[in-house]
Amino acid sequence: MATQDISLSWTGVFTVATQNKTLPGDKILLPQSALEQLLSASTVIVPAANRPNAPAFDPFNPYSLAAARAEQSQWRDTQQQLPHPLTFRLVNTKNGNVVHAGIREFSAEEGEVVLSSFLLEALGINKEALKSKNTSRAGSPSAPIDLTEEEIDLTKEDAIDLTKDEPEDEAPRITIHAKQLPKGTYVRLRPLEAGYNPEDWKSLLERHLRENFTTLTKDEILTVKGSKSEEFRFLVDKFAPEGDGICVVDTDLEVDIEALNEEQARETLKQIMSKAQKAPGSAEGSSVGGNLSIWKPSTGQVLDGDYVDYQLPSWDRPQAINIELSTDDGDHLELFVSPYSTRQRARPRDDEHVFGDFGNDSTKTITISPTNVELENAEALYVSVYARGESSESSKPHKFSLAFKLGGIQNGSAKNPVSLDEDTEMHGPDEEQCKNCHQWIPKRTMMLHENFCLRNNILCPHCENVFQKRSQEWENHWHCEHDSAHGNTAASKAQHDSIVHTSRQCPNCPYEATNLRDLASHRTSTCPGKLILCQFCHLEVPQEGDPFDPSPEALISGLTEHELADGARTTDCHLCSKIIRLRDMATHLKHHELEKLTKSKPEICRNINCGRTLHGVGKNGEIGAGSRMGQGPGNYLGLCSICFGPLYVSMHDPEGKAMRRRIERRYASQLITGCGKKWCQNEYCKTATKNTGKGVSAATAQEALPKIKPLINNLPYKDEPIYFCVDEGSQKRRGLAELIAAEKVYDLEWCVAACEAETGNLDAARMWLQNWAPMKK
Repeated sequence: MATQDISLSWTGVFTVATQNKTLPGDKILLPQSALEQLLSASTVIVPAANRPNAPAFDPFNPYSLAAARAEQSQWRDTQQQLPHPLTFRLVNTKNGNVVHAGIREFSAEEGEVVLSSFLLEALGINKEALKSKNTSRAGSPSAPIDLTEEEIDLTKEDAIDLTKDEPEDEAPRITIHAKQLPKGTYVRLRPLEAGYNPEDWKSLLERHLRENFTTLTKDEILTVKGSKSEEFRFLVDKFAPEGDGICVVDTDLEVDIEALNEEQARETLKQIMSKAQKAPGSAEGSSVGGNLSIWKPSTGQVLDGDYVDYQLPSWDRPQAINIELSTDDGDHLELFVSPYSTRQRARPRDDEHVFGDFGNDSTKTITISPTNVELENAEALYVSVYARGESSESSKPHKFSLAFKLGGIQNGSAKNPVSLDEDTEMHGPDEEQCKNCHQWIPKRTMMLHENFCLRNNILCPHCENVFQKRSQEWENHWHCEHDSAHGNTAASKAQHDSIVHTSRQCPNCPYEATNLRDLASHRTSTCPGKLILCQFCHLEVPQEGDPFDPSPEALISGLTEHELADGARTTDCHLCSKIIRLRDMATHLKHHELEKLTKSKPEICRNINCGRTLHGVGKNGEIGAGSRMGQGPGNYLGLCSICFGPLYVSMHDPEGKAMRRRIERRYASQLITGCGKKWCQNEYCKTATKNTGKGVSAATAQEALPKIKPLINNLPYKDEPIYFCVDEGSQKRRGLAELIAAEKVYDLEWCVAACEAETGNLDAARMWLQNWAPMKK
């Protein structure tokens, strides 16, 4: 059918609901009734040139009647189509703000619309006021408003008049119009701050638009978060085609970035050049990072506000590992470590790390036990060094050194406090300790020392450190009222309060952490935005889920919400060809492993040269497949149907005497005449003896009979072999089976079955054994 244009004329007024779930970009949630109204309002416009030329309808012609019914059914289906993507025009009737949006789901409550944070800001709706108003009212259902096309394209002034009688204490209501926007080909963005480097935000902007936005509205503000938690803000300034909005889905969009004015352009160029001088790897910039060695310390430098990222690819896993960061000039750097595994993919940061040390000491130490659950399936360790503080042009890089020790903290490396008794024993009887500064002074000068010490020094009663009374350290000395932390500078106090006593909002979910450590723990555990490597789609994706109410299935299975949804896809089991969900495949394969343990060995042909089982096997591990396909139930001699075939006659032989005579003649023929097959390796065959020089030979019947007699006598004993010549394929399969059985992993019976099922392919036979055969105990 030719491409059709879908005309959609629909308008509704909805109450803005409290945001009960995080919506990205310009996405909205509408109620189910809105979908029904949209479907009923949509019409398909088919150009006259594309309409089929239907013949004249004849009610008495059954073919004409059937064709008319089919055409009517097809036309009815096409009338229920909606345009893709479905876009809307949202108008705040109180302030006249207009923005365009795309639909996420039709799952909102009746009479309500759920807006993303971006749309709430664009429409000028206060989130806090919205929550308070929604808690004090009950939702009222909305009804569609039938308007003409002229009325649908409301101006801001007309929109304000639509609900001018709305009470002030009511929750805000917005008018939503279904409006199809043209596909955008060009957009011009203007940065709102100077210093934006395209290398910092170009890829971020492309990803942000692709994942979060369906439309762009003129004069709206785009906010893109950077990799270092910074924000880039852009003003949407110009479109092509011209208008008040465009659609950015399924289109090639050219993006142009221009400064707001010449002053901003000059400032941006200046900041970019300044950053280039302090780029990673330069003499005045932070170190580049890279791989670490467990045996060799690494040195580097870091600027304020920067991270230096390293990775430790290998270490002695059974031992604890001690990571030590030290600085020469006493700078206070921070050390963060995260394992790189399927459950942790992000580089460690101050608000997202597994192990961290925020201490004020110049030396930071992190010890990781080998039994720590976070190291499970870890491919490497990510190590990051961070210099906290605002970067400035005059700041100098902080030099540091990273070292490792295996087995945790070495004996003697920890500082053991010296007791008062031990300290007393280290001094002579003519020395006395000052009660103010705790120094040991000769008794004869103690009075002079105390007079001087009490005038100039002061002892902190909390940490017992001694300071000069007029020193800057004593003026800035502080103790935290909530914990045991202390320091000597105002900057250390502000840093401690910022890390330990300042609440933080998670950027990926509504969770609010009490401090930075709590936020880092949340973002590396239950946060829906934590990146994982999905075991089903093999992509780095957010784990998703509700951090406040995790699903029981996720807790029991150990899978994330994304993996539960992605693992619901089905595939065929490579063993039994059953349709299995991806997330259930591991359990299904364990059932196959348990089934192997209950299987009994297949019976193989008694003929020592034959590579067949008595009842046949299948490629999918079926034992007795030949019997089900009509091969026969077997025979009392223990031979397969191929080896037994030449011996079979339809005569009554209850004592088996005739069978013994036939077998005796078969042996005599092999020993005296031979089978004549050049590949034969049967030791009771003249041909094989002539080819290999091994085996039993006989020239006459008189020589052959003594050698045949013990074989005939052993016929009733099923454990004794029979020596018949076989075809080349069967002989090769037997040789391969014995070769595999010599590895002492699988029994000979299973090896014969594998070679028979895979027709002598060695690699396929090994795979068959791995899939279907139990190993030797």
